[in-house]
Amino acid sequence: MKKVALIIGAGDAIGSAIVKKFANRGFTVCAARRNGHKLAPLITELSSAGLEAHAFSCDARKEEEVKQLFHHIENEIGEIEITIFNIGANVPMTILNTDSRKFFKIWEMACFSGFLTGREAAHYMTKRKRGTIIFTGATASIRGSAGFGAFASAKHGLRALAQSLAREMGPENIHVAHVIIDAAVDTQWIKENIPDYDERKANDGVVNPDDLAENYIMLHQQPRNAWTFELDIRPWAEKW
Repeated sequence: MKKVALIIGAGDAIGSAIVKKFANRGFTVCAARRNGHKLAPLITELSSAGLEAHAFSCDARKEEEVKQLFHHIENEIGEIEITIFNIGANVPMTILNTDSRKFFKIWEMACFSGFLTGREAAHYMTKRKRGTIIFTGATASIRGSAGFGAFASAKHGLRALAQSLAREMGPENIHVAHVIIDAAVDTQWIKENIPDYDERKANDGVVNPDDLAENYIMLHQQPRNAWTFELDIRPWAEKW
């Protein structure tokens, strides 16, 4: 039977690394982001290596688009074994400078779209009594910092949603997990904006996206007698 992994929020760093990791482990990968055409190089790379990969455009804030995405994959590609929600929406701004439109948009991206994704995945997985749903969190999932009020409120909400879903889905043999990434991930933005990037990089002080993605594989493969709900990831040098 074909194993299908759906990654919603398949961006250029963490999301793409997760897509590659699952593809190389024998999964048919379905990568989705708002502008699906940006996934073309990734899909070409995987297809050229003989791996099955599909790209989709999906605004995960839109209920009908999320429903259509799941329906198409389930009916045209295969049964989804694992769904990963990896949308960020980290937009720094003080609360005094956050208007209601910006706050709502950040909440839509980082929390509401997670609800839509988790709900649709659960709909299909409960019918089969198996599956994994993983949500990507951040430092803001557990701590509100100055300049990150909107983002922290959304990520706190996503974490609470994941907790509730885990308690509902556990008895259905569906593993729900939340991954807190409490560190700088090695992306182009980090490279350009962290003054001591080269030193951190040389001393394993930033998270390698490929190594990070390995944790998602581990969570999916865990035996149900020892499921992890929350995984906190940081490099050895990161301050708590």
